[in-house]
Amino acid sequence: MDAAKGMVSWARENAKLSGLEDAPIRWIVDDCGKFVEREIRRGRSYDAIIMDPPSYGRGPSGEIWKLEENLFPFVKLCVGVLSDKPLFVILNSYTTGLASSVLGYILNILLIQKYGGRTECAELGLPVTETGLSLPCGATGRWVTD
Repeated sequence: MDAAKGMVSWARENAKLSGLEDAPIRWIVDDCGKFVEREIRRGRSYDAIIMDPPSYGRGPSGEIWKLEENLFPFVKLCVGVLSDKPLFVILNSYTTGLASSVLGYILNILLIQKYGGRTECAELGLPVTETGLSLPCGATGRWVTD
């Protein structure tokens, strides 16, 4: 799911190249927040969520998405569509200014208090062969049940 049709087309092409062309994948072009709100109203629930929200974006009516401002309320909204016994939530961010500890904090506050389980978080980086260091490129956080 993505609000940008081009991103969904790209994901579909990646699935095809990975041999998943006939897999039961539901491709959705929609605003993720509006989709989650509709799913909650419909009484639907999910056992797992994988999210990769953008650092910045603009909606069709000029709405502005800034990760630093919108991430917590968006994850909170998504928790509302989880089943009674969810399995995991994965949250990726390619905003280099957002530490993995922030993702862990969000997942801890919103999920552990409600479901228990544990969180893990890590910085994402690309290895630089010449120096042995990593070029920072974001962070990831994961909540899982025990």
